[in-house]
Amino acid sequence: QVQLVESGGGLVQAGGSLRLSCAASGRTFSTYAMGWFRQAPGKERELVAGISWSGGSTYYADSVKGRFTISRDNAKNTVYLQMNSLKPEDTAVYYCAATLTLRSSRRPDDYNYWGQGTQVTVSS
Repeated sequence: QVQLVESGGGLVQAGGSLRLSCAASGRTFSTYAMGWFRQAPGKERELVAGISWSGGSTYYADSVKGRFTISRDNAKNTVYLQMNSLKPEDTAVYYCAATLTLRSSRRPDDYNYWGQGTQVTVSS
């Protein structure tokens, strides 16, 4: 079992920054990959960024490349999403998720555990 708790969401103006954190507990954190997803009203949940078990491999959606950075600290059982140059279209509920494989996946169905989500709102 894995429990995930996100924090760090909020309201920010366009061009601003936020850092999301996801604290994990339960299964040994360094044995599984992580992903950050987002879901805006009326849209499907999409993978924003993923990171392998060691942090050595990352994935970014084209829409966030160069603006967002995913990282993990296995000693602190935490994965982060640094979001810079935020745009109104980044507004969504952001979820962290764990997949019991060593590498992340773009498919939500491949993830076994989910956090409760944190709202990110970017005003224009």
